[in-house]
Amino acid sequence: MKTIGITRGDQAGINEEIIDLALKSEEIPKDCKYLLIGGKISSTLGKPNQETAKIALSALKESITLWKQNKIDALITTPISKYQLQQIGFPYLGHTEFYAKETKTSDYAMCFVGKHFTTALVTSHLPLKEISKQLSNEKIVNTGKLLSKFLQQQGINKPKIAVCGLNPHSGEQGLLGKEEKEIIAPAIIKLNKNKEHHFYGTFPPDTLFIEKNRRPYDAILAMYHDQALIPFKMLNFDTGVNITLGLPFPRLSPDHGPAYDIAGKGKANPSSLIASIKLASKLVKFKRTPYHKNK
Repeated sequence: MKTIGITRGDQAGINEEIIDLALKSEEIPKDCKYLLIGGKISSTLGKPNQETAKIALSALKESITLWKQNKIDALITTPISKYQLQQIGFPYLGHTEFYAKETKTSDYAMCFVGKHFTTALVTSHLPLKEISKQLSNEKIVNTGKLLSKFLQQQGINKPKIAVCGLNPHSGEQGLLGKEEKEIIAPAIIKLNKNKEHHFYGTFPPDTLFIEKNRRPYDAILAMYHDQALIPFKMLNFDTGVNITLGLPFPRLSPDHGPAYDIAGKGKANPSSLIASIKLASKLVKFKRTPYHKNK
């Protein structure tokens, strides 16, 4: 029986509520074991601090140890306070970067899976002013390959993937930016040399996410965080799942934060965590995860 680890995250938020509700739900698969990672502490709900950050960080470190000891097959991380973690010396922007570093993974990407569509991000936690500087042909190609492999694992043969432009109107033929012509389009050509998938674009992101426009595609490759996550969370917030592509094990999380404002008020919705558990249980049934790039 496969074991799915679940970190407690920041316990000043809704994590304990959603974990309890999810594990009691009839929706989660019964053919997996679930292991809670991290010590339980007494905290003031709605008020994260350095103590709640320290226990959250210890759970992240413990999860890596458990994976190295082959004690977990997949991992679900519940929300943390990035700010509080930074205050105690956490050098990463979030879970994604932490697990990539700890597993020595160079090619990785954030991917979001929901009822309405799936999307992966070429760049993730960056200020807007840095996105164009960080965008590269190589990063687009690597992220595209990871996304294609993940879709193939879901049973999609020769996935069709739409690619967002970076600039308004997808650059308007160079009038509003040259990244589409100089960086993104050449990456699409390179990706399409592999006949196992087909990438289309670039498309203006302000219209691509409309239902009739996205429907022909199996997923969308976006250039930056909010380009994809604003429409994704509008449509998939309650059941969306964040998965890190490229890691040597499935690492997933709910697509929301710790929700300090509603902690302890009986308003927490476990649906995104339940969806994460269901997807994790599906992924661990495969001996090798196709979204992990062969070294």
